[in-house]
Amino acid sequence: MPKSVRIMPDIESPAGQSISFVLAIGAVRQACRLQTTFRTQNQAFAYLHKYRTEFERVARERFVRSEIEDGVINLTML
Repeated sequence: MPKSVRIMPDIESPAGQSISFVLAIGAVRQACRLQTTFRTQNQAFAYLHKYRTEFERVARERFVRSEIEDGVINLTML
């Protein structure tokens, strides 16, 4: 896994699991959160890893457009 992504466990949600990670954008480290509909953390992690490059691209685009809520870029499933 590249050093630019760091995954942290997140609290459980009745609507599904959310995964938080930090994305390196130049010299900036930006917090991101992916909300999923999966029941387990392992399923959510596997999904994030499978589509990691797509989520990084979307997060970078949202960063450029300043679509940041409370310091976090919120992402949803593809």
